[in-house]
Amino acid sequence: MNEPTLRATTTRSALLACSNEWLQPNRFKDYCPNGLQVEGSAQVRSLVSGVTASLALIEAAIEHGADAILVHHGLFWRGQDATITGWMRERVAKLIENNINLIAYHLPLDAHEQYGNNAQLALQLGLQTQSTFGDQNLGHLGVNLDPLSQHNFTTANLAARVSKALGKEPLVIDPSPGRTLQNIAWCTGGAQSWFEDAIKAGADAFITGEISEPQAHLARESGVAFLACGHHATERGGARALGEALAQKFEINHLFIDINNPA
Repeated sequence: MNEPTLRATTTRSALLACSNEWLQPNRFKDYCPNGLQVEGSAQVRSLVSGVTASLALIEAAIEHGADAILVHHGLFWRGQDATITGWMRERVAKLIENNINLIAYHLPLDAHEQYGNNAQLALQLGLQTQSTFGDQNLGHLGVNLDPLSQHNFTTANLAARVSKALGKEPLVIDPSPGRTLQNIAWCTGGAQSWFEDAIKAGADAFITGEISEPQAHLARESGVAFLACGHHATERGGARALGEALAQKFEINHLFIDINNPA
């Protein structure tokens, strides 16, 4: 991979202060530390963003010459084994050996009205939020923005749009084929348990990343379509958008690296 053309340099503290000001992580009850997870260089001139702090992403960031990595899924989660062994040691060692900062935002990056995963997915799919629902108001309910398809916008139309935008065929449970969709709900990632909340909010279809066994039955019995579009695929937008915004503000290099994940 070619070395990046160097631009300006900022500090780790300035980058974190800006991210925290934009995302307001203290507003959220989360399952992980938001912000800096592994400390690296005090100076940052090259930022890599990605979905998950996997070894593959860390190694790609090293090849790119990154001083900081920004992700949605960091290393540390509530309830996990706290020892730094095995795969965790490999990831942490790579970061420390190469003096790379690891910065992660989970729910704050889902929720942000401009850079968040839900906001970015809406942009990709041509949807507009009208209201929110669910825990910490992370679920979105809105409408299709395309006036040409308003009168005949079906689950099949929505699934085709998802496939084109995300490059992934969604798993679709469509209990009422041909039904015109008025209200579409969405929440990126693993929000399948919010399907009931989406139904109560008035959705005709619900978009998320994953599906579990109960949702297929609930879709058929409620008449509300369910689209499982990929946890990774639905959450590529947030880290990239935030990384681009930070790079523009501080005039540093930025590269989004997509490590393929079929989940």
